[in-house]
Amino acid sequence: MYRINVIKTLTFLFFAVTISVSANNNPDENNLAQEEPSGKDMKTEIRETIKHHLLDSHDFTLYHSTKDGSSLSFPLPVILWDNGIQIFMSSKFHHGEEVAENNGNYYKIYHAKIYKTNAEGTINLDEHGHPENAKPLDLSITKSVASMFLVAIIMFLLFRSLAKSYSKNGSIPKGVGRIFEPLILYIRDEIAIPNIGEKHYKRYMNYLLTIFFFVWFLNLLGLTPLGVNVTGNIAVTFALAILTYLITTLTANKNYWKHIFWMPGVPKPMRLILAPIELFGTLIKPFSLMIRLYANMFAGHTVLMSIIGLMFIFKSWIGSPLSFGLAFVLSLLELLVAVLQAYIFTMLSALYFGSASEEHNDSH
Repeated sequence: MYRINVIKTLTFLFFAVTISVSANNNPDENNLAQEEPSGKDMKTEIRETIKHHLLDSHDFTLYHSTKDGSSLSFPLPVILWDNGIQIFMSSKFHHGEEVAENNGNYYKIYHAKIYKTNAEGTINLDEHGHPENAKPLDLSITKSVASMFLVAIIMFLLFRSLAKSYSKNGSIPKGVGRIFEPLILYIRDEIAIPNIGEKHYKRYMNYLLTIFFFVWFLNLLGLTPLGVNVTGNIAVTFALAILTYLITTLTANKNYWKHIFWMPGVPKPMRLILAPIELFGTLIKPFSLMIRLYANMFAGHTVLMSIIGLMFIFKSWIGSPLSFGLAFVLSLLELLVAVLQAYIFTMLSALYFGSASEEHNDSH
């Protein structure tokens, strides 16, 4: 019962670390060799747009023009710990172009991080070009964090509705529940039971279902015009991988640890050599989970945004339609990748749980 409670608690402890802030720039259609009023050519604008899409931000920016300063964005709360809590909206930064004042303190965004400064926004640099200004602890609700809250709310409402339809209609789902019931049964019958076993799979189902739909919905959200790239943030994939590692470690039985530290059937001198290798292998598993999800989603977003940018570079009756067609096909492929990465993360987690709960017979 204790292990089940541990799993239920850890299932909902999703967290993210904010890594940068900036707003998306909108490339215009001037000639590549011609400099814009902001001093940036088309290729620079496209590179910055891709960079800002991939990184985290303190607001949702759908459109921002460097020519006239017009924009369409939604500010998010900035929460800083600087001799006490400091809370204000990110609109005070005006896309990182202005100094934000709160309770007599001044803050400025420099290279995607918030630093304490003066009213003029002075950033002091050392000999290596690194800021010397104090950097407050940033606990803000960033674009990634807000996206995870949104997905969590959607999942809660969706599966709460599914549970109610089960209770009211004699275990027969209605409406959107008919779409998700086969997925739930597939995770149970094709992932959890084969890899964990009939005896122990139920105590891991909460986490496996949560992680599958959580990663899948976040991947789908990343394909929307909101410009969200949550699973392409290595801090987020690290947090998810750590959850799998903690559940595996805290619920592992004695046979699991026995086969790591004192492997049966192996000569004793070899056991001393294999023990640190096996222990190191337990740390490699969450690392592979983290890198696999991060690299696939990060690369997919980068390639897709780059191909879209080619439409603004070619500006011809052949190049632009070809770029659009390729981007459209790649977007369809990304829909498949979104569910595939969620499946792989869930499958590997189930494999790790199965190895932790497996009951070995070493009598022979």
